[in-house]
Amino acid sequence: MTASTSEPVIELVGSERAAEVLAVIHGAFGDRPALDPPATAMEETQESVAAALAEHGGVLGWIDDKPVATLIFLPLEDMLGLRRVGTLAEGRGTGIARKVVAAAEDEAVRRRFNGLRLIAREELPSTVRFWNKQGYTLAGRDGPQLFLRKMLPVRMRVDTPDDTRDLGRRLAGLLAPGDLVILSGDLGAGKTTLTQGIGAGLAVRGDVTSPTFVISRVHRAQESGPGLVHVDAYRLHGSAELDDLDLDTDLDEAVTVVEWGEGLAETLAEDRLEIRLLRPHGDAVPEDLEDSGAEPREVEITPFGKRWFDTGLADALAPFDAARIHSRSITPVVAEGAL
Repeated sequence: MTASTSEPVIELVGSERAAEVLAVIHGAFGDRPALDPPATAMEETQESVAAALAEHGGVLGWIDDKPVATLIFLPLEDMLGLRRVGTLAEGRGTGIARKVVAAAEDEAVRRRFNGLRLIAREELPSTVRFWNKQGYTLAGRDGPQLFLRKMLPVRMRVDTPDDTRDLGRRLAGLLAPGDLVILSGDLGAGKTTLTQGIGAGLAVRGDVTSPTFVISRVHRAQESGPGLVHVDAYRLHGSAELDDLDLDTDLDEAVTVVEWGEGLAETLAEDRLEIRLLRPHGDAVPEDLEDSGAEPREVEITPFGKRWFDTGLADALAPFDAARIHSRSITPVVAEGAL
């Protein structure tokens, strides 16, 4: 196959592209092994595809003026479903499958969905691996059908340290024993302040302060809830040092918050919250706060894993006017086959 000489073009489409979308669906699904029970994609007609696109829309990816990748949207309550996801042979090895999925995630953000969901087939392990690499997690199954989901990040602005603590208290209401929270951000961005709010919400004992010089502190619960393990990974040089910490508690019975944990603490748990706090500078400071003396922060909260399905994270943060965003930190991979 001759290498493409142009960049892939990705577009959101409606019924006007039904013929092109249908051609990709039939080509992609017809090119994969026979399945039992068989997929119904080959039963699609231009009329059925046009109706689906007219109602909910889809994404179409082009290379050298040829459509080679597609998917169709199907809203399902607070999730945006993806169906008829397919990539032709000409598109494999180009990264276009990843870009089509990224466009779908951006559209889910714009439509303010909490996440995305789709069905993959167990008999197509390379396709399942593709979705796993994009951050999609198994939510359930029905025979060979695997139900995959991905929750989207939420983002909000907090204007004062008190707002940051209040955010922590609201998060504490969702946290349970064994949960991991990884905090990142510049010096003074508010990581410890947020942890103070989490500690207050959990009603733990002792003042929550930065554990920089002692690496970690354990705060016992005053009542029946989980305690708080507060770790500062700033002086650690790898995940092995984090694993070697002699913590005087069972992490399965506490909420663990790791400051400076990005790139280090992810191995502690597949299910986790990653929270990034950013201080705006210069022109990035909102006009309504320029002369107020406030210290605004942009906070991005990304949920990972099945633990955070259906937890109401976005609803809990609604008082902060949370808006879903998508972070483009996906490792480029290539889809092998179609769903």
